[in-house]
Amino acid sequence: MDFAFDARTEELRGKLLAFMDAYVYPAEPVAEEQRARLASPWDTPAVVEDLKAEARRQGLWNLFLPDAEHGAGLTNLQYAPLAEITGRSPHLAPTALNCAAPDTGNMEVLAQFGTAEQRKRWLAPLLAGEIRSAFAMTEPEVASSDATNITTHIRRDGDEYVITGRKWYISGAMNPRCEVFIVMGKTDPEGPDIRRQQSMVLVPRDTPGVEVRRAMTVYGYEDHSHGGHAEVVFDHARVPVTHLVGEEGGGFAIAQARLGPGRIHHCMRLIGMAERAIELMCRRAVDRTAFGKPLARQGVVQQWIADARVTVEQLRLLVLKTAWLMDTVGNKGAHTEIQAIKIATPRAVVDILDHAVQLHGAGGVSQDFPLAELWAAARTLRLADGPDEVHQRSLARRELKRFA
Repeated sequence: MDFAFDARTEELRGKLLAFMDAYVYPAEPVAEEQRARLASPWDTPAVVEDLKAEARRQGLWNLFLPDAEHGAGLTNLQYAPLAEITGRSPHLAPTALNCAAPDTGNMEVLAQFGTAEQRKRWLAPLLAGEIRSAFAMTEPEVASSDATNITTHIRRDGDEYVITGRKWYISGAMNPRCEVFIVMGKTDPEGPDIRRQQSMVLVPRDTPGVEVRRAMTVYGYEDHSHGGHAEVVFDHARVPVTHLVGEEGGGFAIAQARLGPGRIHHCMRLIGMAERAIELMCRRAVDRTAFGKPLARQGVVQQWIADARVTVEQLRLLVLKTAWLMDTVGNKGAHTEIQAIKIATPRAVVDILDHAVQLHGAGGVSQDFPLAELWAAARTLRLADGPDEVHQRSLARRELKRFA
């Protein structure tokens, strides 16, 4: 990357690049070895805690939070190149820096909408990396790409809310350190405004009526590093009304506020994943010979690498523009660009990773290289935080409206 960022960003980039080389990349095989010996696959390997301690010691901690009271106080534009670097090892680096989803989005929600009591009970230990959390929105019985379809019911009964519903692909829920769910459901299912029917409540994991039923795989992977993805049932689970996040009917707006930064964070990390894929492709192409000459001299391989480099440079510029707009005109003003990067980045990075897998042959689909798991993660992001088609529909309507 040849961009000249401000002095603080450049300093953090230098520290983070050194941290990745000295600690994160060497820890990747160690984490896998330690996980294989754990009593539960959802427990955290000791090396991850070592990484967290070192990152915190170096000041590489909570970099995602623009609120200086709780985080590093970086703008989106400052955080973008740092998130890209963590994307080169997406199953270790974000967790090491306490910048991993879904905790990042949950911390943003608590920092922005939580009460003083809620921030003390849950935000403080999340910021310290002492607990994990989950965000319970997606449901198996409805098309959750349309959030107004959500059927989970949040009924007020005196000084309590009673939550009933079934969620799935609830990231982080399998981790034993996951202590709280932010649950989205309907407090006013018959309300005239479909965007004011939903609310969010904080539900402690040990609440009676909360059952983490099973782990959901993603292309066969369990994604231990992020605490897995679970099916969770809420069977008349009761929490005090003080666990309401924001106001009744504010759930949809809070979800949009949460998902905007989440989408750009994913795209930032995806660029780092693509950069690692390009590096692996180049190393493989130089080291391997087929049909009498190095793979690096095969025309199709050269085309893959050249196209990948062009694509990454284009995507990076679009992501940086989006980050700048979010800083200068807000998430609403950057809505079109946020949708554009969410459409373009996962799709393009999947193609780059697919070529990297192809270049590695059988090794590309094996556990000996990170490519297969990176591909699965990138492909999943064409669904997570809104599928491509939903963003395409919304973006096209905005474009067409200018000519109506």
